[in-house]
Amino acid sequence: MSRTRKLVTGLTAAIMTTAGLAASAPAASAAESAPVGWASQGGGTTGGGSGASTTVSTAAALTSALTSATPVVRVSGTINCSGMLKVGSNKSVIGNAGATIVGCGLNVASASNVIIRNLTFRNWNDDGINVQYSTRVWIDHNSFSNGYDGAVDIKRASDYVTVSWNKFFDHDKTMLLGHSDSNGGEDRGHLRVTYHHNWFNGTNQRHPRVRFGNPVHVYNNLYSNIGSYGVASTMEAGVLVEGNYFENTGDPYHLGEGSSPAGSLVARNNQLVNSGSGQTGGSVKTIPYSYTMDAAANVKSVVSNGAGAGKISV
Repeated sequence: MSRTRKLVTGLTAAIMTTAGLAASAPAASAAESAPVGWASQGGGTTGGGSGASTTVSTAAALTSALTSATPVVRVSGTINCSGMLKVGSNKSVIGNAGATIVGCGLNVASASNVIIRNLTFRNWNDDGINVQYSTRVWIDHNSFSNGYDGAVDIKRASDYVTVSWNKFFDHDKTMLLGHSDSNGGEDRGHLRVTYHHNWFNGTNQRHPRVRFGNPVHVYNNLYSNIGSYGVASTMEAGVLVEGNYFENTGDPYHLGEGSSPAGSLVARNNQLVNSGSGQTGGSVKTIPYSYTMDAAANVKSVVSNGAGAGKISV
């Protein structure tokens, strides 16, 4: 399977058709060793790197390890917990095969350089992962289902975040970016996030719902049987929705949501199968990084086979 590679220099550049691209590259690897997108900026995101690790299998041990000096925390088995467990800076939280967190979530608050990979989150009683006042965060190859509030919520001046290759199912409010229309004093110039190669399978809304972040990049995601809507750009946001595959999604993307006014949204090269046409408007700031994009027609196969926990070896 092939995909095209292009360096995006801004939305004012000419939009090339697949047939007109000059080069092709092998199909996307579902196991990048470093993040693509916004988490690659600002100095990059390495987490705990190749530092010392500890393996935890209880809620008490996990809670302690997440804020300890040990850079790599490996999760083993099923851990039952409640509330939100704080994650410190310069930390990788990695699931061993089958690792599952039930009942609680991870709180990346006032932290930097954090990686969370290969975990299954289920039945959390607040958020699955909450990111606030934090920078350089990579959330990759996790699975989320049947939680109380957001699966992955990013807010309060957080920046340089990539959410990639995750699977979301049996859930309502999936991903919020920017928690309030009144928080512009903190959020303007921040909330820059890349969402790529995620699978939203039968979820309902917020894939993501965006405030203030510009540019926010939503590319090569798979939307299957979405209940309410896919992407919403609101309150000064600028969102590029590119190369995604929407199937059985009546409202793939739109401007404004609830009481929040319209932001800007540019859509290009998306595949719409038994789905609505979407709503666009306004302009979006330049995407500053290079990235390799799968052809939208291939996204269903690539993402359904590669997204979620247990699809990589870490």
